Amino acid sequence: MNTLNAKENIQAVVRAIKAEELKLRQKYPVLAHQNTLGMAILLISLSALIGLGLLYYLAIIPAWVCIILAAIATSISHELEHDLIHKQYFSNNPLLHNFMMLSVWVMRPNTVSPWFRRKMHLHHHKTSGTQQDLEERLVGNGIKNPFLRALVIVDGLLGLTINTKRFSKEIKGFSFLKVFNAGFPLATVHFVILYSVIIFHIVNLFTPISANAPVLLLDIMNVFEFLMVVLIVPNVIRSSSLNFVTSSMHYYGGVTNMLEQTHVITSRLFAPFHLFCFNFGHTHTIHHFVPNQPFYLRQMLSKKVLPIMKKHGVRFNDFESLKNANKYPA
Repeated sequence: MNTLNAKENIQAVVRAIKAEELKLRQKYPVLAHQNTLGMAILLISLSALIGLGLLYYLAIIPAWVCIILAAIATSISHELEHDLIHKQYFSNNPLLHNFMMLSVWVMRPNTVSPWFRRKMHLHHHKTSGTQQDLEERLVGNGIKNPFLRALVIVDGLLGLTINTKRFSKEIKGFSFLKVFNAGFPLATVHFVILYSVIIFHIVNLFTPISANAPVLLLDIMNVFEFLMVVLIVPNVIRSSSLNFVTSSMHYYGGVTNMLEQTHVITSRLFAPFHLFCFNFGHTHTIHHFVPNQPFYLRQMLSKKVLPIMKKHGVRFNDFESLKNANKYPA
């Protein structure tokens, strides 16, 4: 029986994570080359995304293959962005660091800029589980209505618009324009393309316009539809999967310490979503205890530390919390 208090349990978990990291670093000397590894992972995932676009353009692979593989590639860029926010790569080299920040944003254009998200994410670590945690609330955490929650998870812009009045009352310093403008220009372009293609095909379904539309419009739509397959739809799948997982595993309300901020998701039911968010629910709780750690290390040490986390009070697969808008059970 665990008789430790919350602080002692938290310290035990942190020690276990750091001890396992040290073992891995001693066993695999290549882990010392963190900057090189981060840049290599970025260039490989970026090259994969470009390569998939080329293969689709040449009709070598069908659209569905391109969409699925591109969604996986962009999920890696999200993990890199998360690491970059915590300055895990080239922290002493602004040129390369910001090159990586820009690259992961280009791969994920339906998000706010990484520079803005850094402030929001660091604030998340300070306010996780409370009304002030804007980052998690933007992706559906704390919403009880399942239909509204699903809408926010899938469409961030619509979710922001719907929740603006509520956020303005509850979150200190919240500004719709500040968050909206943080996505300019990439998120702006993303949503213009997404909504343009949807509207075009809806109108064309009831009032066929493609036969009589100007050539310029059809050319623009061809480009937009190519981007839909290569970048837009993959990122809708990626972000929806990530938003569903993260809003399911973070608690909202009733949180008093780090043990209560998240639960670990290992359920096989989440495997399809984990495929497109790089096993996020399985490893993200580790990040709450030790933030300054590259994402691949969390994957490597999770098997050893998750049982220790469970022993010290971290919950696993607590899906009952979803019925009560993510509130931590009393």
